[in-house]
Amino acid sequence: MKQEEKKLYTLLVYSENIAGILNQITAVFTRRQVNIESLNVSASSIEGVHKYTITAWSDEDQIIKITKQIEKKIDVVKANYFTDDQLFIRETGLYKLNTKIVLENPEISRTIRRFDASITEVNPTYTIVMKHGVTEQIISLYRALDEFGCVFQYTRSGRIAVTRGKQEEVSKFLEQREENHG
Repeated sequence: MKQEEKKLYTLLVYSENIAGILNQITAVFTRRQVNIESLNVSASSIEGVHKYTITAWSDEDQIIKITKQIEKKIDVVKANYFTDDQLFIRETGLYKLNTKIVLENPEISRTIRRFDASITEVNPTYTIVMKHGVTEQIISLYRALDEFGCVFQYTRSGRIAVTRGKQEEVSKFLEQREENHG
């Protein structure tokens, strides 16, 4: 499979909060030799249901198979895959910069403002900058700051995402399941 055929997909997986489910989910990717780019797990808006936001480069056939295999897991309530245009997406980047270099070069502060990032802490040794946005923005700020030779450390969070609809995708599924069992 050529790299050009691959797209970045985001899977939203909803499960009960059961120990070991993360291992079961990631094993599906491992068996299909698909690398997970980012992974974020948190409580969802539905009590007792956790939401896994997983990104991976793949083709659509492969991602459909992965989604179906994940959904077959007993403790998984629902799994869906999406492209970026179907979701509202954010990440956070943290940049630890050399304070001495930051103070000596006003262009660094201008760059931080131009990227709409914020300085959250300053001490004599380091300055912490935080940027919320999409992956490309987070990485672009890192590259811009790195050109000044001032970056001590850099990290970015896993992706968080919500669908463009009013409620969680799993909400409709759970309502239908209740109606069928009720």
